[in-house]
Amino acid sequence: MPLTGTIRVLTVDDHPLLRAGIASVINAEPGMMIVAEAADRDEAIAAYKLHHPDITLMDLRLSKGSGIEAIVAIRSTSPTARIIVLTTFGGDVLALQAFKAGASGYLLKSMMRTDLTDTIRLVHAGKRRIPPEIAAAMAEHAGEDALTLRELDVLESVALGKSNKIIADDLKLSVHTVKGHVQSILAKLEASDRTHAVVIAFKRGILEQ
Repeated sequence: MPLTGTIRVLTVDDHPLLRAGIASVINAEPGMMIVAEAADRDEAIAAYKLHHPDITLMDLRLSKGSGIEAIVAIRSTSPTARIIVLTTFGGDVLALQAFKAGASGYLLKSMMRTDLTDTIRLVHAGKRRIPPEIAAAMAEHAGEDALTLRELDVLESVALGKSNKIIADDLKLSVHTVKGHVQSILAKLEASDRTHAVVIAFKRGILEQ
């Protein structure tokens, strides 16, 4: 039985070795323990319902479903759930999506050894945790016009190396319309060319790697 006051943690990640590493850090920390592990969205939702952990550590990119979907599902039935995103992706767009979904913290896996347990304690105490560099990126891009769904379709095709004509054929648009979307994408992302736009999109989490 856990000691009174122990912070009970659910960890969600599709890599078993990563889950084992997280467990070793948390179980070695006084006043914390792993109560369950999950590898995908559905397992995460089921594990939360079964164990009602104090803190859930959620990866964003899962082999089945996404961490964002899991956060939304958990928070829809448990609005007070405290969830910390633990990811390799530092893009401001992904972070914003996570917080809009209901996350209370956002931590990069590279910071796990130094900041994980402190972040868990902060969030458990009702506070939020955002790494300074991600907070700065979110502030930098606040108020910018987001890409439309059609622009995202075009950008995904550009990332695959497709020409405007092929994109137009695939999306059943005119080449002129595709060119217009590309110009809008470049302007919104402040990109110098198509390749630069793709690089920015991956870095910010607009496109999935």
